[in-house]
Amino acid sequence: MGRKRAADRVVEQVDTGQAELVPDPDRAGSWTLLLDGAPQSHVDLTDPTHLEFEYVRRLAAALDLIAPAGEPLRVLHLGGGALTLPRYVSATRPGSTQRVSEVDGALVELVRRVLPWPSDTRLRVRVEDARAVLTSTRDASYDVVVADVFAGARTPAHLTSVEYAAEVARVLRPSGWYLANLADGPPLRHARAQVATVRSVLPQACLVGDAAVLRGRRYGNLVLVAGRVTPPVPELTRRAAGDWFPGRVVAGDDLDRFAGGSQIVRDADATGSDPPPPGLFSVRR
Repeated sequence: MGRKRAADRVVEQVDTGQAELVPDPDRAGSWTLLLDGAPQSHVDLTDPTHLEFEYVRRLAAALDLIAPAGEPLRVLHLGGGALTLPRYVSATRPGSTQRVSEVDGALVELVRRVLPWPSDTRLRVRVEDARAVLTSTRDASYDVVVADVFAGARTPAHLTSVEYAAEVARVLRPSGWYLANLADGPPLRHARAQVATVRSVLPQACLVGDAAVLRGRRYGNLVLVAGRVTPPVPELTRRAAGDWFPGRVVAGDDLDRFAGGSQIVRDADATGSDPPPPGLFSVRR
């Protein structure tokens, strides 16, 4: 497979590009997964509750707050990477039932071999397309659906439409939550359209992110939290404000204004998210 090593770095060609597993020089037992140079995951094999990427901490904060601490959840992860969040849920909510859908089979095998996750019969990893997984999943079977799917650093078009969002809503329990990582930059066309699209089926929502990203000043990650009941906005606001890199929560009328004028995306006209600016990740190599 064209595998090579430089020190402890592992480089392999996988189904969706070139994967690199890079040891963290500042934290023993920690690794970063990159695909075609773009950081995808960071995992600490000795402490799965350590989350290096700020958007992952925001997803984790939502997971912490949507149910009482320690209560097991049924979670469907669309996109696997190095399984950062599934490992986190297993550690913080023992007994949770989790299904991970990752389309890249070679990547799954690489992570399984080099960064193995703890054996847990309640955690299943399958090589499947995210939309196909939703279609084959029964109604109201999950408490949470987490979407963190990228191909070439872009969210695939078939995971941006209202038809896709309706499938997410169908598999969620009435009090369930959809958590999505939205990567976008000025003028936030993709993020605004996703808020409008998802809220058409899961109307109660908020958006968490860095202030500069939310204002359309730079490219970055935004976390969408959406469901049928009111999200825990005050608690999320406190968690975001107290983060290593403080963030903001946009909800209510402010979220209406954020998405104002955006058209709902449909399968017939769906496109992938905008790619990151050239050279954005070069300093992380």
